Amino acid sequence: MRTMILMVIAIATALVSARAEDRPADFVNIVDVIPDVIVEARYAGYFNFVGRPIDGYEAPACLLTRLAAEALARVQAALKPYGFGLKVFDCYRPERAVAAFVRWAEDVDDIRMKPEFYPELDKDALFDKGYIAAKSGHSRGSTVDLTVVTLPAGVEVYMGTGYDFFSERSWPDDPQQPSEARGNRLMLTSLMQLHGFKPYPYEWWHFTLADEPHPDTYFDFPVK
Repeated sequence: MRTMILMVIAIATALVSARAEDRPADFVNIVDVIPDVIVEARYAGYFNFVGRPIDGYEAPACLLTRLAAEALARVQAALKPYGFGLKVFDCYRPERAVAAFVRWAEDVDDIRMKPEFYPELDKDALFDKGYIAAKSGHSRGSTVDLTVVTLPAGVEVYMGTGYDFFSERSWPDDPQQPSEARGNRLMLTSLMQLHGFKPYPYEWWHFTLADEPHPDTYFDFPVK
């Protein structure tokens, strides 16, 4: 009898895990909503602050809740008449990826990407500064990291720093930025806010849909 109970528990646990791995019905691939958006999925490759593909990224794709994707489509539509478009770097982020970031942050000896992404900070300061956290809004599916590009070439406009550059220089309202960067950051922030997104005070590229559909749920299905 005990063996049978254990088997039932094991089967039930496996089914729950399998369901947890399924992509919810209201999540979409961004290119199905915005076909001409540029996707540079940094965490699916090697050019990121860790220096390798991150757990949970099985494809270089951008997944978002449909509400966030449709709001982002309106931003893209507002930019296009002026010869601009969007490039996304990261969208939905599985919880296992966040856990991988935490493990990386705790390994103080791995600093191979420091010159590119955090030259001004010691690695152990990334938690205190809010650049690495044990929970990420990205895992709720309505947060996106992005920039503006010129069309049709797809060249990124000047923002003063690159994506994932961990520094006060990446704060959206950093007063030390040249006027061109401040203007471009203001353009992006204003458009994102106009279409329902909230900015993040420490990263000019980071926005969350204000009325996100899963405000208390952190998902862990893989990006694929």
